[in-house]
Amino acid sequence: MEILFEYHDVATSDRLEAHAKEKLETLVTRYDFVIRADVFFKTENTTNDNTGKICGIRLSAPGPRLFSESSFDNFYDAVSKTVNELSKQLEKRKDKMKTY
Repeated sequence: MEILFEYHDVATSDRLEAHAKEKLETLVTRYDFVIRADVFFKTENTTNDNTGKICGIRLSAPGPRLFSESSFDNFYDAVSKTVNELSKQLEKRKDKMKTY
């Protein structure tokens, strides 16, 4: 699987990329039909201290692309939440793909 990273108003980070790759590898081992992942990191000024670090992930798989985004006070939690949401979407997609 190919993973592309994009940073908007954020400095690049090898540790952050490694964390995202580790989380995405769990999805790829469960769902082998995932072809590509685009990971977006950006910051946003918010009035809430618990948000502002945004992670968005777009997955390419058979059918429409899957997308999820979450905002937390750090990128590591945002990546974890986003991958969990994508896992739920992939499970639904896998159920639809089953042949009877």
